[in-house]
Amino acid sequence: MTETIDVASHRRDLLARARRVVIKVGSRLLAESPAARPAALADEIAQLRATRRLEVVIVSSGAIALGVKVLGWNARPTELPRLQAAAAVGQNRLMQHWEHAFAAHHLVIGQVLLTHDDIADRKRFLSARHALRAMLDVGAVPIINENDTVAVDEIKYGDNDILAALVGNLVSADALIILTDVDGLRDGAGVRVPLVLDVDRDAAPLAGGSQARGVGSGGMVSKVQAAKAAGNHGIAVAIAPGRQPGVIGAVLGGDDVGTLFVPARTRMRSRKHWLAYGVRPAGRLVVDEGARAALAEKGRSLLPAGILEVVGDFGLGDVVSVVTAEGTEFARGLAGYHSDDLRRIRGVRTADIEATLGYKYLDEVIHRDDLVLL
Repeated sequence: MTETIDVASHRRDLLARARRVVIKVGSRLLAESPAARPAALADEIAQLRATRRLEVVIVSSGAIALGVKVLGWNARPTELPRLQAAAAVGQNRLMQHWEHAFAAHHLVIGQVLLTHDDIADRKRFLSARHALRAMLDVGAVPIINENDTVAVDEIKYGDNDILAALVGNLVSADALIILTDVDGLRDGAGVRVPLVLDVDRDAAPLAGGSQARGVGSGGMVSKVQAAKAAGNHGIAVAIAPGRQPGVIGAVLGGDDVGTLFVPARTRMRSRKHWLAYGVRPAGRLVVDEGARAALAEKGRSLLPAGILEVVGDFGLGDVVSVVTAEGTEFARGLAGYHSDDLRRIRGVRTADIEATLGYKYLDEVIHRDDLVLL
């Protein structure tokens, strides 16, 4: 990093005015202190609510880890049905710990269980947004977890890190604090990185080899991905040491704790953020260089003439990836035609769509208003 930066100034500017914060608590932190950790965090959150009028949403991992302990198993299972069983047993215990922790401060909590389908479906996404905001309006503390009891491998977020970033969009958070069992992102020499200005340049190379071990399932890779996703919605993100007493107040107070990720200068609108991060694409459109330049550099819509290949089966309005001929994904958007029809009109001029299909629904395969650049 070549810029001369003022870490303290960045922290003060980004975090001092934060009023709505998402706090993600990792599995390892809860597994090692399932009752004491929620109690300590609830003590601090209650104080910050009183002194800063802070609104807090908690994304809490730990159901499977607690379930494994309650069931007396020696290790986390690998079979999906047993993971789901552990989640069902552990989620009840997890919520008991959070309820007791906040009841000591006469605060009410509310349980919200989500899967990828809840976020991917636009109506359910908006319904979850309204429910969460209503909970905050009445002073409740939402406790969110992935619904591991019904989730399957292909709809898992990755230790709730990405889920926490999407929740930040749901509630229009000012900041996301990811509490973990390390002191932040570290460089190649093992030294903590205090500030990240550009995730792709400064953080992704450092997290590339990080993998989860044991209790959790995310590792530093998913945390950096979450920081990028949240940052693109204008949310400041801190990866901070969850074992440190008073860590939430320290982060929000601008102290040099953990790693702070500076959000993107251009805030991605909520709907486009949902397109980029909340939906798993149903198919893929391979485009030529002319189409890539038109979309990425000129802000235009995708026309059938620029499509080289249509991959997958999808319907009208489904989210699809847009990739270069080399396979690099650079955009996502809502398909204006069914995949079978797109295979017939790929490479065709707009004026010839109706003659080819026998009808013309739209001039564009993806309209620029339904497209997001990644």
